[in-house]
Parts: sequence; C-alpha cells; structure tokens
Amino acid sequence: MNGNTFRMPARRLATVAAATALAAGPAALAGAGTAHATGDHGRASATVLRTGLDVSLLNKTVNVPLAVTLNEVQAPASAEKTALTARLDGVDGGKPFSVLRADVAEAKATATADKSEGTTTLARARLHVPGLPLLSVIEVQEVTSTATCAAGKQPVADAHVLGPVTVLGKKVTLTTGGTTDVKVPGVGEVRLDLSKTETTSRTAAATALELKVSVNPGNLNVAEVDGTVTLAKATCESPAAPAHEAEQPPAKADEPPAGQKAEPAAEPAADVKAQGTRTEAEADLAETGGSSSTPYVAAGAAALVLAGGGALVLSRRKRG
Repeated sequence: MNGNTFRMPARRLATVAAATALAAGPAALAGAGTAHATGDHGRASATVLRTGLDVSLLNKTVNVPLAVTLNEVQAPASAEKTALTARLDGVDGGKPFSVLRADVAEAKATATADKSEGTTTLARARLHVPGLPLLSVIEVQEVTSTATCAAGKQPVADAHVLGPVTVLGKKVTLTTGGTTDVKVPGVGEVRLDLSKTETTSRTAAATALELKVSVNPGNLNVAEVDGTVTLAKATCESPAAPAHEAEQPPAKADEPPAGQKAEPAAEPAADVKAQGTRTEAEADLAETGGSSSTPYVAAGAAALVLAGGGALVLSRRKRG
C-alpha cells in the first residue's frame, strides 16, 4: 500500500478472471457457449412461452405492452421453470398476475459439430392475460416441439398437441396443421394455429401452438387485450458438413477407380506382332499358295532349269 500502485502478475490476473466467470453463474457460461455454437456447431433455440400483447386500459388512452418469455434458451443451454408472473402499471393496481402456470415447462437446446437440436415440453398448463384472472385463455394437457438439424442431412421439425384443449372455458377439437377459431360472446375471440412446422435445406422450426388473442375483459381496468402468444417453439440450423462428406468430382472416363493403379500404356500397334499373325507380304503369298520360303524354292528351280537346258544342248552337239 503506502500510496504505491499495486500490480497483479499476469498469471494471477488470469486466475481471478476465470474465477469471476464461474462466480457469474450459469447464465454467463451459457452466453459464452452460445457464441461458440454459432460457428461450425450450428445453432439451436427453444422457447416454452413468448407473448406479444397490447393491453388497453379503461382509464387511460394508452396501450401497455405485455412482452414476456418463459424458458427461452439458445444452444448450449437448458431451462426448467413452471411459472411466470408479470406486473403492469394500471392493471389491478400494479399487482403481479399469473401469465402461465404448468406442471412441466422445459426448454433445451444443444449444438455439436454433428447435430444441433431444440426441444420444448409443456404439460398441464394454463395461460392467463390481464383482466381475466379466473378464466384461462387456453389450457393444454401436453404440447411438445422438436427441431433437429444434422450435418449433411435434411432438417426435421415436429410439433404435437396431446390430450384435450380448452379455450376461454370451451373444450375444442383442433385440426392438425390447421386453424381453429373460438368465439365467446362478451369475452372475446382466440384463433389457434396447431403444429406449425417449417424446414429448408439447413434450418427447421416447429411451433406446437400459436394463438391470435383478442379479448375484451372489461374488468381490472382492462378494456382489451390483443396480440399473439406462442407455446412450445424450437428452431435449429445445421452445422457445416464434415470435409470428408463433401462431394468429390466425378472421375474421368480414362482414369481408373480410386484405389486401383493405372495399367501401363500399350505399345503402338505398328511395333507389336502377335504370335500367329502374318505380315501383309506373307498374306499375299498365302493367297497364291506360297509362303515365306517360296522365293528360295523358286530360285533353286530356276537354277535346275538352266542347268538342265545346258546339258540338253551339249548332248545334242555330241550327237551331231
């Protein structure tokens, strides 16, 4: 001390920095993991609940936004929380109110070099909006969504709604992949899109339920609630395909298959004489009944003819 500046050694400073990151808790570590996951490891996310609602108040001319989420994670991370409450100025004197309560509310996102995946599960859940403290906008038995993106493969998205569904106090039958409208006189209207899935060559997204809400409670100083609510959404983006899976250019027609040695090039045909073949001259001789020895035989025969002729002349002279 004594007015002197204290300098921490570099090694000691690095140790303190690491300890600080650990002390920051899982959220800080999850953020660091997310940054790493956005590279070759692809991306994934999962959300149990997301709201985008506008709340109009009776005694004010303004809208109060209600934008809340429950268990929204990005890879690599997971979350499990079964209740969400919120406060809005001007609504029931600013008291907290329950937005969602569930027995199970899980979100998980993973990302590796081989696969990225997001999954959500929501079971025995009730959703409320301001002004309707006793009446649930929707009650579900179980909803799930999964988005899986494996390297080099077509992404897959799945969303399921299991068990009964109740909207504004009315039990409804939902159409898979379709839209259902529920209207309650004096309360409002809810439009539900069930099991929405989207896929591209590298991405996938699955949403178990998407609600378009328009209700007019008329109590707790709430005139109208309008907007969207998303339940159980998962997304993913494929990691880069491994190098060994990249497509190889097709081999040329005169190239041997991979792993085989090329055969030595053949000698020019003019320099090769296969056993049993004949030259052009020999072929001509063969057509006349001759062979390669024919010239020598003919020469001998000519000599004999000449010799015979000479002997005949000599014998005639002697006789004469």
